[in-house]
Amino acid sequence: MQVEFESACAAIKQLKRPVSDQDKLLIYSYYKQATQGDCNIAAPPDSDAKAKAKWEAWNQNKGMSKMDAMRIYIDKVEELKKNEAG
Repeated sequence: MQVEFESACAAIKQLKRPVSDQDKLLIYSYYKQATQGDCNIAAPPDSDAKAKAKWEAWNQNKGMSKMDAMRIYIDKVEELKKNEAG
């Protein structure tokens, strides 16, 4: 699973088409959950909209195992790769 995850991490950087902000947040949240576990930082201020959105996305995965997060991350990257291929 770790090798597939690392491969997906590399593949996401190779995509040619732009990734939607929503997909970026999803990928970010599962990456953080897979690599660090539950969100362990204080919520940023509402005035920092980007940081707040990233924090909320990661925090929604609270309780998810690192392995499940890796699996979902890999699946999402594969979906994006297929969409790009047409």
